Amino acid sequence: MTSPERIGSYRIERLLGAGSFATVWLGHDPVLGSSVAIKVLAENWYHDLRVRERFLDEVRLLRGIDDERLVRVHAVGELADGRPYSVMGLADGGSLRDRLAAGPLPVPVALDLLAEIAAGVAVLHRHGVVHRDLTPGNILFRSHPDGERVLVADLGLAKALAAASGLTARAGTPGYMAPEQDDPLAVVDTRADVYGLGRLGVRLLGADTCRDTPAPPRPDGTVRLRAEVPPPVADVLRRATALRPADRHHDAEAFRAALRHAVASAHRSVPGPGSGWRGPAGARPAGRRFAARAAGVAVLVAVGTLAGDTATVREAHLGTSGPITVALPPGWRAVGTGWAGQYGADGNLEPALVMSPDPRRWAADPTVPGAFVGLSARTAARTTPAGFVAERPHAACAAAPVRRTRQAGVDWVVARFTCDRGRPVVVEAAGLGPDRTGLIYVQVVPPADSDAGFVDRLLAGVRVR
Repeated sequence: MTSPERIGSYRIERLLGAGSFATVWLGHDPVLGSSVAIKVLAENWYHDLRVRERFLDEVRLLRGIDDERLVRVHAVGELADGRPYSVMGLADGGSLRDRLAAGPLPVPVALDLLAEIAAGVAVLHRHGVVHRDLTPGNILFRSHPDGERVLVADLGLAKALAAASGLTARAGTPGYMAPEQDDPLAVVDTRADVYGLGRLGVRLLGADTCRDTPAPPRPDGTVRLRAEVPPPVADVLRRATALRPADRHHDAEAFRAALRHAVASAHRSVPGPGSGWRGPAGARPAGRRFAARAAGVAVLVAVGTLAGDTATVREAHLGTSGPITVALPPGWRAVGTGWAGQYGADGNLEPALVMSPDPRRWAADPTVPGAFVGLSARTAARTTPAGFVAERPHAACAAAPVRRTRQAGVDWVVARFTCDRGRPVVVEAAGLGPDRTGLIYVQVVPPADSDAGFVDRLLAGVRVR
């Protein structure tokens, strides 16, 4: 396959993937200086009006919903040969299929992830759309200042609920699609996606972690899950994958609520011999680790314990989180012990903290200064400090030239943004920690009356043991 030099105004860098109906290219936007994914209808299908319309249906659905839990469409165009293409946000964290190929996820992480996937599918259901093809390859990850976002992708088979039944062509992926999707006369509604969510849960939590597709159920409808899976969760998956749609949860939101209740009830109970629930001490209910979300221009609620009830505020001159120690500016306090959405090799949150005169108000109040500091070995393996800063362009703000500074033995890449709305100034900085084993990320909203050296003094106070 020959790589095009340009598609529209975008410079093409490389092929990201190719499927039966489309190819996806990594493109570069020269105006914004950012990367995008460009999906192009395959050459052998563009004369087929049905396939072409399916391609455009996906674009219309994504554009019409435009939610952070779905892949976003920025633009649509047509090549010289008549093939349509769509310009989409780049999912730089790969797919769930990629991650499962590297090995099973820890059970608490898998439960959180399943709840987040269900939340994305619930967005579709609220807009009257059924996905019909929920598979690990269609669950993507995108970097975000407050940790990764889980994205539901590939709506090529999605249907408006009003049109999803009656002479509908067979559609879906074996192992994940609901039984009724194999019947062209059957009603296909939100409960088909519930079945897909249940099968994704079996793939994430199943005892046979080497399978590419989830294990088939036993004659009684049960599947063999890992011993650490709480029995109430197994009951939720059993109901979600019932053969009769009427026996399943009504939609993705109902499935998610049942999953969260099952995990919470497992944590409230005292596990006895043979209970099957042997989760790690301190594990939290599904959804908590992915609960933090950005508020305002780019300010983070990125510390995992901010979403819970156990955060400890430190009034001393130093803030600490794991190996991170930060010298606090006068009058500032620190809170938090983990970077929401960022997990180490052990499945636990990577260390992070928020510091501010009022850490709990910082995320929501643009008048409150503050800073986020996080350390990620996983991010260091994926990108460079300069690459990480470049992923945070703040397109609505004016960017100063990126500069470099060396503070306390760390070479920092620093980008400063001046904004008309929200926070007047946002500074993004990244550097490599000792032995280059972790990327240190700092986002700063300086006090309005601070001098030009405030950010460098703050960076000089960051230490990693």
